[in-house]
Amino acid sequence: MTTRVAIDCDDLIRACALGDRSALRALYELEASRMIGVAQRLLRRRALAEEAVQDTFVSIWHKASTFDAARGAGRTWVYAILRHRALNMLRGERRLEFSDAPIGEEQASEDDDPETIVTQLSDKAALRRCLQGLAADRRAAIVLAYVHGLSHSDLASKLGMPLGTVKSWLRRSLISLRECMG
Repeated sequence: MTTRVAIDCDDLIRACALGDRSALRALYELEASRMIGVAQRLLRRRALAEEAVQDTFVSIWHKASTFDAARGAGRTWVYAILRHRALNMLRGERRLEFSDAPIGEEQASEDDDPETIVTQLSDKAALRRCLQGLAADRRAAIVLAYVHGLSHSDLASKLGMPLGTVKSWLRRSLISLRECMG
């Protein structure tokens, strides 16, 4: 039964990529209530959860052509978008401005690599100085985790490293950043 749901999601996402609005509606009917529950556990507020789900479906509509079933199931892809959106919303509530750049300058995109994001920080920003003090691989892990919203396991998979190593790198790197910024 679970396999059928994954196939349905895959097919619906492919149909969305072709501009089929009824496929988006069917995907919404299939997953929206469960997605609201997941988002509410992350965001702790129903209104924010509903907003995250709505934003996720807008992203699905716009990014459906980037879905690749060879990289994972459609349902997994949908929930990754939801998780990323919810984490961005949480970060937005407690965001600190580390850049001296004027408002309206371009923000980091999902396609930027960690080194590009670090170089986009203001030259005067303490965070940039502290991040550049980290080894490149550890700096990449921090940026992927906190800018791109990757979980520890996603990060370990992307970097090809054991989960425990990634967790240790993040913990030690955050301690170093805290000391540097302090």
